[in-house]
Amino acid sequence: MVRKINQKRLRKIEHMKTSKVTPDEITTEISRMFDYEFDGTTTFHPPEISPIDREMTMGKEWGIGVIVGPSGSGKSTLLDQFGEEQPIEWDGDKAICSHFENATDAEERLSSVGFNSIPSWMRPYHVLSNGEQFRADLARRIQDGAVIDEFTSVVDRNVAKSCSVAIKKYVSKKGIKNLVFATCHYDILEWLEPDWVYDTVSQSVENRRLLRRPDIEVEIVPCSVNAWSMFRDHHYLSGDINKSARCWLAMWRGQPVGFSAVISFPSGSVKNGYRGHRTVILPDFQGLGIGVRLSDAMGEIYTSEGKRYFSKTAHPRLGEYREASPKWRPTTHNKQKRDDYETLQENQTKYSKELMMRHQGRVCYAHEYVGDPTPARISPS
Repeated sequence: MVRKINQKRLRKIEHMKTSKVTPDEITTEISRMFDYEFDGTTTFHPPEISPIDREMTMGKEWGIGVIVGPSGSGKSTLLDQFGEEQPIEWDGDKAICSHFENATDAEERLSSVGFNSIPSWMRPYHVLSNGEQFRADLARRIQDGAVIDEFTSVVDRNVAKSCSVAIKKYVSKKGIKNLVFATCHYDILEWLEPDWVYDTVSQSVENRRLLRRPDIEVEIVPCSVNAWSMFRDHHYLSGDINKSARCWLAMWRGQPVGFSAVISFPSGSVKNGYRGHRTVILPDFQGLGIGVRLSDAMGEIYTSEGKRYFSKTAHPRLGEYREASPKWRPTTHNKQKRDDYETLQENQTKYSKELMMRHQGRVCYAHEYVGDPTPARISPS
């Protein structure tokens, strides 16, 4: 044991760093005030990851690694061992989505960090909120071997958690390797689910592959159509809403995070049929899977009342979810290119000709909610 401690001290001495400044009246006065001997030189021991930890705990390949600890504890110094953070430049005359290779690349990368607000994609970087700027920067940085400092330091903690969940999904789906974040926030670890964590306080590496994020419990409550005002600016097609719609809020931890509106089919078209009219998740909470839960909840509410529930969407993430879910059955109109004059007639709103032309040709997903088609079976005795 004594030998190991001496070796550790030896390593610290070898990695000791020195900083020098020119003493002046202020440093002299502060030294006197606190009885601190100072000649312009200070020494300190930056944290280090031992070769054994690098080889045994981290390995040569991982998905996500995290360096965590308080400010000034040496996180950035450690991060430099894994690579250099790439600077991001934004053209103030271009939309966010125009900074990617093509439209598909923009949709995939922005969605990968939980940034799903299409109206915000069309805006320049400098007008975005802090949370949106944070996500936009991440969308361009995440790739094999990327290092990202100050992860989630400038955003609300709910944004930090939802973004962490979205990143974990994207990294796993794409098989991205050796991504390393540095952060002072311990609260995102269980949401990001990293493969390893180095804590600068304990100066130790932990394998966190068994770490699992908390369950997300969303409460669905009825609300007035007036609640739409909180969500209208975030809908990707229109801020209008049918005043006769039956409306619902998705609540997470006592806070409204999502909105859904449902209207009936025109009389005589589909017997006892209802359809989704508006579904919006606030930007700060996108990436947590709340949208699909709210969508399923609407279907469950109406089918439990003996009604039929249909929904159309041009949003690829929600559409692909329904394609893969046994709870949704495609209709004959599924995956057809959308004629926006039909959209005008269906929604009974006043779309401008410019808006209709812009959305013409969009692929629209159309499904009916059928619930769980495989009820539990009871084996014969």
